[in-house]
Amino acid sequence: MQMTFRWYGEGNDSVTLEQIKQIPGVEGVVWALHNRPAGEVWTEEEVMEVKKQADANGFHLDVVESINVHEDIKLGRSSRDEYIENYKISLRNVAKAGAKVVCFNFMPVFDWTRTDLYKELEDGSTALFYEKSKVDNMDPNELISQTTSSGYTMPGWEPERLKMITESFKAYESVDEEQLWNNLEYFLHEILPIAEEEDIKMAIHPDDPPWSVFNLPRIINSESAIERYLAISDSPSHCLTLCSGSLGANPDNDIPQMIRRFADRIAFAHIRNVRIYDNGNFIETSHRTQDGSVPIDDIVKAYHEAGFKGYVRPDHGRHLWKEDCRPGYGLYDRALGIMYLWGLWDAYELENRKGAE
Repeated sequence: MQMTFRWYGEGNDSVTLEQIKQIPGVEGVVWALHNRPAGEVWTEEEVMEVKKQADANGFHLDVVESINVHEDIKLGRSSRDEYIENYKISLRNVAKAGAKVVCFNFMPVFDWTRTDLYKELEDGSTALFYEKSKVDNMDPNELISQTTSSGYTMPGWEPERLKMITESFKAYESVDEEQLWNNLEYFLHEILPIAEEEDIKMAIHPDDPPWSVFNLPRIINSESAIERYLAISDSPSHCLTLCSGSLGANPDNDIPQMIRRFADRIAFAHIRNVRIYDNGNFIETSHRTQDGSVPIDDIVKAYHEAGFKGYVRPDHGRHLWKEDCRPGYGLYDRALGIMYLWGLWDAYELENRKGAE
């Protein structure tokens, strides 16, 4: 596996490239142009400026997360073709910086949903928390206010997207899951030929959480959904970002089985742990298997058995030692997570070597 670390860019992240460089085994940063609203072209000049910063610290920019999909594409509006053309230009421009994987999602309105960005755990650390009954009964505008109050830009919760929230909810009243599938297929059939030309793998991220929120349709949320998604095209650019935390919030999802089944189509892996409660709540924990409900040890074993050579990053971490950081994206717990993942990987490597003797 190739270890990476998500970085939000100079002036937009509490973590620096110099700090990331000190984490063992990290080869690249997962990046994006977070100042660009969904639908706009990522210019070559902006892309190459990020490459210059990464090059100075010895990092590759193989993985982009995310070139956001404009809401009109998800809704299937007549204006979608214009935004798809912009997306194609952005793909060609990130390819010039060496991009090999573009992670994206097709979640309506909200890219991810949590009710508390700094919920305290027993040890005094804090983490992202989802309270099911609260989401089931709250006004979306209340959630918006909570989520955008951290002081950092929040991908998936951009101001230009949220100012259209009432219109967006109204528009999705006429879009069910089947229509969303149709709109996703339309997008893919337009994008995949360009991705193939540029040798880029388009890797969709599962819905987070993997169920409907505020009655919005969600479609990438289970093994059967992933099977349907991958059947849309046999293009080598048609791939998956497998996120153990997103899918793992539903205890019915068997993540190790999905890895063993879809390993050859997984271009990018997010590995994180969540603790699930009987009432439907969940909270993000350390990456250590025993701390949550997701079998991180078996997940890494499944990747190791598959000879996985794709990109991996530690996903959301806790906020430790009073670190002032972007919610879920501090330095310390993600660095600890990397060392736990490497420890598991190295143990499986050693096990294989002993078995071969």
